[in-house]
Amino acid sequence: MFTGLIEGTGTLLRTERVGLDAKMVIRAALKGEFVLGESIAVDGACLTVTAFGDGAFTADVSAETLSRTTLGRKTQGSRLNLERALRLGDRLGGHLVSGHIDGIGVLGSRHPEGRSIRLAFSAPPEILRYVIGKGSIAVNGISLTVNGVSGSGFDVNIVPHTASETTVEDLRIGEEVNIETDLIGKYVEKMMRPWVGTEEKREAEDRIDVDFLKKHGFI
Repeated sequence: MFTGLIEGTGTLLRTERVGLDAKMVIRAALKGEFVLGESIAVDGACLTVTAFGDGAFTADVSAETLSRTTLGRKTQGSRLNLERALRLGDRLGGHLVSGHIDGIGVLGSRHPEGRSIRLAFSAPPEILRYVIGKGSIAVNGISLTVNGVSGSGFDVNIVPHTASETTVEDLRIGEEVNIETDLIGKYVEKMMRPWVGTEEKREAEDRIDVDFLKKHGFI
C-alpha cells in the first residue's frame, strides 16, 4: 500500500525483455538501503525489488503490468516517480494507493494558474466512472485532488512543491500517464452490486444516486 506522496525520482537504465515479461533496472534517488523483496511504486505501478546495488534496483514487470501501464514504453534515461510502501504508523498524507493501475490517460493541456500548473487529462469511461470532483486520484503515482470531471476527462492542479519533486515537468501534451482511481469507490460499487441485479439491469441503472439509495434502504 502507498500514499501517492513521491519520495524521489529514478532514471531507467535499461529494460530487458524476458519472454512476455521484462526486467527494469532503475537508478533511484531514495534514502536508505533497498531490501530484497520490498515493494516500490514506479510511476504508480507496484513492483518488487529482485536485486540491487550501486544505487540502483532491478524489478520484474509482468506481462499484465506491461499491458496496463506505460512502463513498457519507457526508454533509457526516462525519469520515473518512486515511492516505497507505506509502513504501519506512517502519516497518510496523500490517499490510499494500491499500486494497481486501472488504465492509461493522456495529457490534453497544461497551463499556469497562479503559482500552480493546471493539467487536463483525457481518460476512458471505465476510469472516469470512479472519478469525482474534489476526490482523489493517482497520476503516475502522484496523489492529486480532482478539480473537475467532464464526459471525456478530468483536470488537476500541481502545486510548486509537487512539480519540483516529481516528473510532472517532463510531461508533454499527448503523453500517456498511469492512472489509479480511488480504491474506496471501487469497493463500494462491488458491495452494492447485489442490490442492483443483473448485468442488463446494471447497464440501465448504472448510476448510484440518491433515488437508488432510498429505494434499497440505504438512506
